[in-house]
Amino acid sequence: MFKKLLFKNNFRKIIFITGGTKSGKSEFAEYLGKKHSNLTYIALSEKRPEDDKWQEKIRIHRERRPKEWNVIETTDLLDILKTNHGPLLIDSIGGYIMEHIHSSDEIWAEKINLLIYELKTRKSTTLIVGEQVGWGLVSEYKIGNLFIERLGTLQKELTQISKENWLTLNGRAIKIDRISMEIPS
Repeated sequence: MFKKLLFKNNFRKIIFITGGTKSGKSEFAEYLGKKHSNLTYIALSEKRPEDDKWQEKIRIHRERRPKEWNVIETTDLLDILKTNHGPLLIDSIGGYIMEHIHSSDEIWAEKINLLIYELKTRKSTTLIVGEQVGWGLVSEYKIGNLFIERLGTLQKELTQISKENWLTLNGRAIKIDRISMEIPS
């Protein structure tokens, strides 16, 4: 309760965009990002040079982004949040989970708290892209299920601290704040 009161007015500049694969979430976040000058785009993932399909996806994203954006390709999101004070577009939050996927539950809880703290204390707009993966089949792999569970937990936290929450679906963007209510606990 104290944390929520302490940060109540500090998180009004977080915009969270979520959706499934090929739903348009990155394109929509980029559209919103074009409204900000001096935006830094955080490409949050491993490089994976041996994965041709991943490289093609990265190439498409690179070609689509405005040339004047500062682009940082990294897996160290916390360091960027601590040092960059201008507007950010983070694509996508699943990279943060993958960076810490082998951490214990206790360490993962600390990583979520650190991330939420850094996001809440930022004064500039932060656009966050997050993938939706929990609507389909249960993974046959333990690591896949761990990713899905951690993503769901983190995205619920991000939704709660965001000024705007968007869902992209089939190339359409829906502002879910307008048509939804928070599930009572």
